[in-house]
Amino acid sequence: MLGVVGKPIDILLVEDNPGDIRLTQEAFKDGKVRNNLFIAHDGIEALDFLHQQGKFADAPRPDLILLDLNLPKKDGREVLEEIKAEIDLRRIPVVILTTSKADEDILRTYDLHANCYIPKPVDLDEFMTVIRSIESFWLTVVKLPNQ
Repeated sequence: MLGVVGKPIDILLVEDNPGDIRLTQEAFKDGKVRNNLFIAHDGIEALDFLHQQGKFADAPRPDLILLDLNLPKKDGREVLEEIKAEIDLRRIPVVILTTSKADEDILRTYDLHANCYIPKPVDLDEFMTVIRSIESFWLTVVKLPNQ
């Protein structure tokens, strides 16, 4: 099982809300799977990380991307579209983790080949449960592609 016996799972969290970043870090820190959580605070940083540019020149290729939609500089929908358009990136699973529950966002992100769409709960305990569920499913149940 990847992450338990092998190398840690590399996760890119693309999120601009400091509170959500902190909660996600805490939930993964308490998790069962060894992981490295990397943070991009906007869409431009996310793409720089994925292309290993600038301050992210030594960044690893993530095994999983957690992507917020409402980001500064470059919207999460644009980031998702670019990821899924690139042969070198499109196999990385992208989990949309956002406050939007709008049907048009859900439809559009699935049309752009998001792997799943999870509305962020407002309640702290529910948020932690969601992050642990992501860990449980994506990092222990699913077989992720070797990059």
